[in-house]
Amino acid sequence: MNPLKSIPMTVALGFVLAIIISLSYGDGDPAFNIYSLMTWLHVFFGVIWIGLLYYFNFVQVPGVVEALADKGGPGPSAINKYIAPNALFYFRWGALLTWLTGVVTLHVSGIGVHDAFSLQTGAEVIGIGAWLGTIMLFNVWGLIWPNQKRILGMVEATDAKIAKGKVIALMASRTNTLLSIPMLMCMSSHMHGLPL
Repeated sequence: MNPLKSIPMTVALGFVLAIIISLSYGDGDPAFNIYSLMTWLHVFFGVIWIGLLYYFNFVQVPGVVEALADKGGPGPSAINKYIAPNALFYFRWGALLTWLTGVVTLHVSGIGVHDAFSLQTGAEVIGIGAWLGTIMLFNVWGLIWPNQKRILGMVEATDAKIAKGKVIALMASRTNTLLSIPMLMCMSSHMHGLPL
């Protein structure tokens, strides 16, 4: 069986290859430590989360609008029935795992969770990024996901609640897109020692 025909096998092999590479360089000591592992996982889950955020905003939402306007076309039902629920699964869990691995990374890095979130000297930039990520996480779990369940018919809702939910979910998603730009700048500036 070709492992590339299976998403779980592809991802598992990617992790195995990354571990082999990590164990292969250095002075015979594994380059892996808890900090590098948590940073790697934080970035991995962050790519899933932010990649899907951008997919929703740049591809899916405009695609649904186009599908609704195309009176002779198939409409948005396939997107809403088959694609959106799966994408939202990875989106919300990617958000949570990104945030959790970020908190653990702050803890093991020596910066400290308290110093980052209280914007102590030397931790201001990463702290701002952490706060932006926290707001974004709240938007995912507190605003986007509950309203998407109504929009997609996963929970019962009146037409008025669905209409209101569409606005709330869209605005929370657009807010996250806006916040992701400075959040990514703060995270990458801190990780690469770039001055702001």
